[in-house]
Amino acid sequence: MRNEQITEDFLKLASAHLEDLKNGRAEKRFHTRDFAARLFVAPGHLSNTIQLTMGKSVCDFMEENILSEAQRLLKETDLPVAEIGYKFMYNDPSDFTKFFKGMCGMTPLQYRSGFSLLKD
Repeated sequence: MRNEQITEDFLKLASAHLEDLKNGRAEKRFHTRDFAARLFVAPGHLSNTIQLTMGKSVCDFMEENILSEAQRLLKETDLPVAEIGYKFMYNDPSDFTKFFKGMCGMTPLQYRSGFSLLKD
């Protein structure tokens, strides 16, 4: 029962943090220790709980959600890639490009151009 409550609370906190990132209200991107501190649990306990209940790490969960939102922004807006990266606390555009390419196998511009071809 406690694991499910921790997971539910983590999901609410992670969702709010992603909204804060997207809207420029976050000062940094949270790591496991940041979530754990806000949930009043040890970082190792949070990691183990999320792995047990969701089958993935806190980091993997956050990266998947950041990627999903970045993909949405690339599809639906004309925001520069660097600005999208900045939203998710990638202060160097090349770091965001490396993250994006590592997660989905193409650069943000390649991803965006695939959708712009569909619009034409």
